[in-house]
Amino acid sequence: MISSPSDPLDLRGVQRAYDTVAEDYAAFLPDTRWEAFLDLAMVDAFAMAATAGNDAQVLDAGCGTGRMSQYLTERGCSVVGVDLSPGMVAMARRNHPDLVFTVGSLTELPYPDGQFAGVMLWYSIIHTPPAGQAGIFAEAARVLHPGGHLLVGFQSGKGTRDVSKAYRQFGHEIELERHLYTADDVGLQIEAAGLREVCRLVRRAQGKERDDQAILLASAQ
Repeated sequence: MISSPSDPLDLRGVQRAYDTVAEDYAAFLPDTRWEAFLDLAMVDAFAMAATAGNDAQVLDAGCGTGRMSQYLTERGCSVVGVDLSPGMVAMARRNHPDLVFTVGSLTELPYPDGQFAGVMLWYSIIHTPPAGQAGIFAEAARVLHPGGHLLVGFQSGKGTRDVSKAYRQFGHEIELERHLYTADDVGLQIEAAGLREVCRLVRRAQGKERDDQAILLASAQ
């Protein structure tokens, strides 16, 4: 399921949804308390790979409120974050004033070619339909310098999930869905973008999770 990077994509609904829930999101999910140990082990491996050279600058692409940016910073990465939602970026700047966050699209990253030693897409591809996936991975590959690393985390499966009701407990009436992809789906996108998969983790759902979780680590050629 390799899609064309030129396919048009309108994510204004996703932006509006996250602008609406940003403050409650930041309060409910301030850190990595919901990540499984195995998930964080993959993030740690990514951070080690990104800091192995002289340049440890990492892009948290789809950074949300900056909680994973902080985690990477604590592991020696020099992190900047970018997110589609101005509301989420405002929370990131408020909660992590020492870090730099920018409003921008994953399919049009506001950075020059080869700037980063690492790019992390931590559950930030999930609101983009298949037609937009190639654009995300092409941009991630563009801003990585040779030998840089990409980490992608996402719910594993097929189809879509309506996640709007999860926000109703906070009093928000929004429309938001997430798309499920398998590790093989994402592996194909990584390969098509000219990157090489290094390893992958696929684990079963645990706790309140509805779906299996997948994380792929890749490197630039």
